[in-house]
Amino acid sequence: QAQMAESGGGLVQTGSSLRLSCTGSGRTLNWRAMGWFRQAPGKERKFVASINWNGGTTFYAEDVEGRFRISRDDAQNTVYLQMNSLKSEDTAVYYCNGPSTPYGSALDVLSATYDSWGPGTQVIVPS
Repeated sequence: QAQMAESGGGLVQTGSSLRLSCTGSGRTLNWRAMGWFRQAPGKERKFVASINWNGGTTFYAEDVEGRFRISRDDAQNTVYLQMNSLKSEDTAVYYCNGPSTPYGSALDVLSATYDSWGPGTQVIVPS
């Protein structure tokens, strides 16, 4: 699986917005379903959002739906996560990943297993 490179995290106030970016290091993300995951301090990594291979379908975890939006720009080989109305509960390290098999659905991102992860990007929203 391609190594991912996440960026865009930071320290922001409650109610603020951030946009995270994900690129494939040395490999294209085109034709792959992709997703965002997050790991809060002391907790397991959890699914946040996913997008199918052509950007036509998205899926969100219940606690971010309506606030977060996943999108992709295949020309830039990048997947984005727009995060609005940030809360302290959103504090976590955010990772992107996706199945190696092309033409996957948004739900394939949840069921896949991943051998490697990028370094992630940290988002801190103080309470």
